[in-house]
Amino acid sequence: MAMIKFLPRRALLAGLVVMGFSASAVAATGTGLGQAWPNAQDVSASTHWHVYTFTNNGVQYVQVNDMYGNVRVAFGNVSGQFLVLPMGRDAQRLSTPQQTASTSTTAVPLTSYAETVYRGNNIQLRATPMSDGTTAFTVNPDTTTYAAAAPCDDPVECSSHSP
Repeated sequence: MAMIKFLPRRALLAGLVVMGFSASAVAATGTGLGQAWPNAQDVSASTHWHVYTFTNNGVQYVQVNDMYGNVRVAFGNVSGQFLVLPMGRDAQRLSTPQQTASTSTTAVPLTSYAETVYRGNNIQLRATPMSDGTTAFTVNPDTTTYAAAAPCDDPVECSSHSP
């Protein structure tokens, strides 16, 4: 009898936790998360990518778009705990300390062309082209000190990053 009372409470608690994460994601979506050209500053460290960050309820969301505005990957971060969001054409190719990406067994990383896409808020995100034409992304906590790149303040310049 006590077990029957315990299970509904546990299910209710789990439901509330999930609703809390969902509310955070929905609120972040209201700011442009998932959009081709969100109303946010491009904070990319590379001219080949557009990176946008959003913060809501202590969760930092990072979205990477290609030069054409296509969402490639997005993830959430809370104190170095990363959660890959199921959006973007490369979502399954994003590695975090908590989750290994799924990559082709025949694709070879072209590490000499790897580049830092974003560095800030104690995060480093790198993009590595693969021999099959895809891109693998890796995000890790960044504990190094660095001089932050100036964010892009000109919307025309920010949307015209080119190689």
